[in-house]
Amino acid sequence: MTIVTGRGDRGQTDLAGGVRVSKASLRVECYGTVDELISQLGLARSICRDPDAKSTFKHLQKVLFRVGASVAAAPGSEAGPPEIEASRLQDLDARIRSLEAGMPGPADWTVAGEDAAAAAVDVGRAVCRRAERAAVRLADAGEAVDPMVIAYLNRLSDFLWLAARKLEIDAGVDSRLRDKDAASSKPWSPAW
Repeated sequence: MTIVTGRGDRGQTDLAGGVRVSKASLRVECYGTVDELISQLGLARSICRDPDAKSTFKHLQKVLFRVGASVAAAPGSEAGPPEIEASRLQDLDARIRSLEAGMPGPADWTVAGEDAAAAAVDVGRAVCRRAERAAVRLADAGEAVDPMVIAYLNRLSDFLWLAARKLEIDAGVDSRLRDKDAASSKPWSPAW
């Protein structure tokens, strides 16, 4: 048995449900970016020392497989895309509230790299935002996208930002963009 089929040699692939599309389609770009996010969280998990964070990242990877499958389903296919339940978003909200309760509020922008696991999570956050933008482009193009996919990716990127900050705090590192005195003179802006 081999994974090599040659079916993609001309730049096309099958969506779940058997519809052939260009590998450059917005749908393939979106679920491919979700796949990249799953792998990035795996990297973060593999270098993280915190057992609770490792468990959370693995849980998120499993949920993201469902998110990717939802996006990869061919519109109108018999089986249809798997539903992304509202409880998934509620779970992220609860995890965010839990992290925020145990951390000081953000005082400044951060520069990734003071802690390896936190930096890997920060890359995951950036990939998550790219996946979210791809899902929005797909929806804006009139393609079927479960609105919960967009909401979940949006909330997940918020969670990943906080998770990276928590890992830095636990490691005793300071990732603030500006010096301590400069950071206190200008308020942090969540506009990013």
